[in-house]
Amino acid sequence: MFAKHVEEKAGKKRRVLFIVLGVALVLVLGSGVWAYSYFFTAGPYDGFAKCLTEKGAVMYGAIEWCKYTQGQANMFGKSFQYINYKDEKELAGIKTRPTWVINGKWYEKVQSFESLAAASGCKIN
Repeated sequence: MFAKHVEEKAGKKRRVLFIVLGVALVLVLGSGVWAYSYFFTAGPYDGFAKCLTEKGAVMYGAIEWCKYTQGQANMFGKSFQYINYKDEKELAGIKTRPTWVINGKWYEKVQSFESLAAASGCKIN
């Protein structure tokens, strides 16, 4: 009877171990799939962001602490890497963040994609 109890206990431990290992394997594979899709696929607005930069548009702000600058960047998602972003200290006279400079004209506050497209001539993809 004691041997049967020991065997049952060992069997339960093995099942728990297999379950834990299975869950860990699923988490590792899921993380790998996420990392691949994030780092190796295009962002939804890559073309638009690249066009803005090609046309000379510059976004000035304070991304480290300004929630509005952060919000504008978040609108682009991972495509923000293609935006020509500069710290507000690089342009004298900035009072509002973010400030876009497109074709010499200043656009203060968070801009919609439609507004940026109209100012630059870029198409939203």
